[in-house]
Amino acid sequence: MGEDRAMLIGELANEAGTTIRALRYYELQGLLHPRRAPNGYREYDESTIALVGNIRLLLSLGLTANDVRDFLPCLDRDITDTPVCPASARVVARKLTDVEEKIAALNVVRERLIDVLARSGG
Repeated sequence: MGEDRAMLIGELANEAGTTIRALRYYELQGLLHPRRAPNGYREYDESTIALVGNIRLLLSLGLTANDVRDFLPCLDRDITDTPVCPASARVVARKLTDVEEKIAALNVVRERLIDVLARSGG
């Protein structure tokens, strides 16, 4: 009786606030591993709702599906209030470096645009 009820893909999409298409993409990327019912339908445990929420959060931070794979060992719990797994800390550090480099490049462009505008009298 302690077992989670099985959900079909449409139920999971509804419960997790996403689309069936996104869930299929996560599966294709190796982020979700549903069971297959005898009729071939995908079945998910209720615990998958939290997993999908964490995947969506990480993707919204600009991480790729490939990056998110490094987080899989620690995505079975709420990651918003807990430290990242050591394996995934490298991914976060790399992404932060990428973002900082993009900010620096944008600041150079910004300064050039300010200079051009100042020289044009605008």
